Amino acid sequence: MLILHHYPMSPFSEKVRAVLGFKQLAWQSVIIPTIMPKPDMLALTGGYRNTPVLQIGADIYCDTSLICDVLERRAPTPSLFPEGVNSALATIVAQWADSALFWAAMGYNLQKPGMDELFSGLPAQMVKDFAADRSAMATGLARPRPRDATVAYRVYLQRLASMLDGQAFLLGMAPCVADFAAYHPLWFTRNQVPGMASILNTVPVVLGWMARMEAFGHGEMSRLSASESIAICASSERAIGQNDSEFQDDHGIPLGSLVSVAAESFGSEPTVGVLVEATHDHYTLRREDARAGVVRVHFPRIGYALKQEASS
Repeated sequence: MLILHHYPMSPFSEKVRAVLGFKQLAWQSVIIPTIMPKPDMLALTGGYRNTPVLQIGADIYCDTSLICDVLERRAPTPSLFPEGVNSALATIVAQWADSALFWAAMGYNLQKPGMDELFSGLPAQMVKDFAADRSAMATGLARPRPRDATVAYRVYLQRLASMLDGQAFLLGMAPCVADFAAYHPLWFTRNQVPGMASILNTVPVVLGWMARMEAFGHGEMSRLSASESIAICASSERAIGQNDSEFQDDHGIPLGSLVSVAAESFGSEPTVGVLVEATHDHYTLRREDARAGVVRVHFPRIGYALKQEASS
């Protein structure tokens, strides 16, 4: 069973939920806190705290780019890389959407009016805690100022509109991974801070595309508690294997070494474990937790730093 650790207003979670809907997959939902501490999630990841995380038994997949690859392997039809779409181009556009477009959108969305709407009726301390949490996650990350973000967001929306000229989706008549990456920051604008959504009215063709993306739904969801997901991890007898098991050494770090993997930008808390796989597209660390048992934590290579740690 696919288990997604997420929370409702998370834009990157919406990206994965939309992919689950597109592929019409059944999945179990574990709702996690929006800010630290996240003890149940960290029992599985060992340090990584970004949202969402996909769990399959004792395998934990971090980052939505890797999660999309895992879902594509498990359910190749309909494909995130449809016939006629250049898969490398789709991946590059998705990377742009998950970074430049996302940060422009969030810089616009989380201006004071957006924050007031997002946290309307909630205690002021909750807003302060959220802001402090995200500020800590963004240490060292260069983000656009609100006015600059607004300018960039408008430009990017016009570029998306140009891509959609004469076709239903960004790279053709069928959706691909780039569509899901571009959709979720715009979804946040429209669904989480609707008072800021007038910016989308300047690109009606984009609104039509968003309606097509929304129509995919979220698949077949059922609820699961965090403790149940940890018990599933602990009781899993073996981890799911990877299709690509060829070792690729770019760091001079042999398999079996104690290493850490951390995001290079946002949310850079490291996960420490034994390196058991290093392929052309991902790293896998084996770690043990008192509650979750033996866990394999997977990261994409792109956007993550691998470092050898001193053995204790």
